[in-house]
Amino acid sequence: MIPQDEFQRPELQKGIGKTGMFSLAFGAMIGVGWVTAMGFWLSNAGPLGAVIAFAIGGLILLAIGFCYAEVTSALPLSGGEVAYAYKAYGTSKAFIVGWFLVFGYLSVSAFEAVSISKVLSYLIPSIDYWELYSVNGSPIYFSHIALSAVFVLVISAVNYTGVKNSARFQVGLTVLFISLTFIFVIAGLVMGDFNNLNPMFSSSDTGTIMSGVAMVLVTVPFWFVGFDTIPQAAEEAEENISAKTIGLLIPLSIVSAVCFYMLIIISTSIAAPWNEILSDKLPTAKAFEIATESPFLVNLILVTALVGLLTSWNGFFLAGSRVLFAMGRGKIIAPALGESHIKHQTPYKAVLFSGVVTFLASLMGPGAMVAFVNVGSLCIVIAFFGVSASFLSLRKKFPDLDRPYKAPGGSILGLIGIAGSLTILLLMVFPNSSVALVWPFEWAIFLTFSVLGILFWIFSTKSRNSVPEKERDYLILEKFV
Repeated sequence: MIPQDEFQRPELQKGIGKTGMFSLAFGAMIGVGWVTAMGFWLSNAGPLGAVIAFAIGGLILLAIGFCYAEVTSALPLSGGEVAYAYKAYGTSKAFIVGWFLVFGYLSVSAFEAVSISKVLSYLIPSIDYWELYSVNGSPIYFSHIALSAVFVLVISAVNYTGVKNSARFQVGLTVLFISLTFIFVIAGLVMGDFNNLNPMFSSSDTGTIMSGVAMVLVTVPFWFVGFDTIPQAAEEAEENISAKTIGLLIPLSIVSAVCFYMLIIISTSIAAPWNEILSDKLPTAKAFEIATESPFLVNLILVTALVGLLTSWNGFFLAGSRVLFAMGRGKIIAPALGESHIKHQTPYKAVLFSGVVTFLASLMGPGAMVAFVNVGSLCIVIAFFGVSASFLSLRKKFPDLDRPYKAPGGSILGLIGIAGSLTILLLMVFPNSSVALVWPFEWAIFLTFSVLGILFWIFSTKSRNSVPEKERDYLILEKFV
């Protein structure tokens, strides 16, 4: 055990309760994709195909989630995956996992920054003002950039001023989201027609039914990522929350999100013939408009989408800043990112960095939204692979490590997590795969961020080497060395 007064370790405020933890994860997973990406899911796989894709993806993520639950209860530390990979494999592997996870989180953050203008422009068409340029054929308006900037500032401010503020913000919005969703889903099921589900599978140009399902399946990690916000914030949990409870909240949030996505896909497809809504900007809203003939209900859906957007954005923004903070605190990258605000006890420099990156990425506009999804999914799957491997390694290297929550099925879950994430990973990088990253745009984004990671690693060499491993152990793992 390293004496706690031997080294200075920046600390974060403890202020997230059980409801806050669940809301952080569930709120991050629901997001706004159920409004903006519904057309992609249905056009490629059809209602049943999309449900199957989410079911398979959910099972894979649940296996990974159980791995997370065990290691999170054993190592409830800020930065989650960085700490697990560090204890299992050392500094370089921790950086690889952390870097790709940061990009995955900030991809979601950028996706939400763009989505907010897209949803608002549906509510207020006149908001599309002063076209500046285009990306991938999609126009970028000055008004959209201004909106993104305002909301980036709001999210940044919430996370800058204290984790209790962020948790209250998340809980309030999640409760509101669930309440609003209940209203329009019931209306759609009652006023829709179950015959609208036909055909159950898409007859698009993807080739076979399974290729369409696969196209949706590989994006599932992007929609379900969010349960891993709990590990990022575990160090900031209230003192009265047990490590076992923190672990249990992870699979609970995954199951809740799987049920939510399946319900939304089915209810949207029942509300209106799904083939007739694919060309609409927001197919989910269009379906319920057809079913209810109620402009009020459509606006209610869009308000719900905005609420979901903010819960997702806040969750991922918090998580991304904590990963950066953990790597900075451990002096794996620039130590400045690991500083804690004297008054608010927040990773304020990591928060500011995340805000700047989110805004800059949002300048790519709607034409980059699919790229954010695909590249973000790839990065997140890389991180999931790393956590599953860390889960197995920690079981082998540290069998006596206290594990308040133990994953059911033992090491087999780690193998399932590795196999599932590796399968999706290979599908996304194999050139002849129907779901591979698109050349050159998506690969350019991925390679650019990978090169930036290499540069971050190189330019942090001096500060990284200035810290003895004994000190880094304590900075990252604290009492769990």
